[in-house]
Amino acid sequence: METSRRELAAMMALGGAGMALTSAQSSAQAATPVQAKLVHHVFFWLKRPGNQADRDQLIAGLRTLRAIPVIRDLQIGVPASTEKRDVVDSSFDVSELMVFDNAVDQKVYQDHEIHQAFVKSCERLWQKVVVYDMQVVPDR
Repeated sequence: METSRRELAAMMALGGAGMALTSAQSSAQAATPVQAKLVHHVFFWLKRPGNQADRDQLIAGLRTLRAIPVIRDLQIGVPASTEKRDVVDSSFDVSELMVFDNAVDQKVYQDHEIHQAFVKSCERLWQKVVVYDMQVVPDR
């Protein structure tokens, strides 16, 4: 089937309009500010390292934090069995990693009654806690 010049011109015009629309949508998305995320990573060293009951109790306590609505993601873990390298610190017993929408939500979490109850019930288990808070740098 042969396409007339008029039909070809119409298809090209429609294609160009579609590309212009896509370009305009991309520009609009790029202009929309991306909500920066805050990552809260906590490492716990137990008073009795290697004590399974203490570790299990701490993990159970950390799981209660999932009920705090401002937490967007919560991961709980223990040291991984990865290659031993000078830059890898696997001396901790338990770690938790949380994601918040912003620093205000992280503060809400800190003051939340569930977090306060967790600290009160589990602080006797740890000898050391190290916290790393990171503001996520959005992709541009």
